[in-house]
Amino acid sequence: MMEQHISPEKIERVYQALQRWAESTGYYLNPDREFTLGLVEGLLINRERYGYQACPCRLASGDKEKDRDIICPCDYRDADIAEWGTCYCGLYVSREVVEGIRQVQSIPERRPPERW
Repeated sequence: MMEQHISPEKIERVYQALQRWAESTGYYLNPDREFTLGLVEGLLINRERYGYQACPCRLASGDKEKDRDIICPCDYRDADIAEWGTCYCGLYVSREVVEGIRQVQSIPERRPPERW
């Protein structure tokens, strides 16, 4: 399989768009910019690979209907942020994380094993 390359300019454009959208809906992107840019690149690679933005931290099947729950923002984001301050992959975070009150940490997978 050919390695996919996404231009830094495209990654930056999508990062800026995601940041505006997230903040307009009461969410925030992870303040670790380099980490977040890597996640955005993963979303774009998945969009090219599958035709949809599957979570870059989960294994997508390539079947959009089967993966609907992990299309970013995934179905588990809100519960993860409410409980842990971050979504599973760490792209979206709470205000507390942005303000440095809470740290991003690894969190358990909410997606049922039968969906993996």
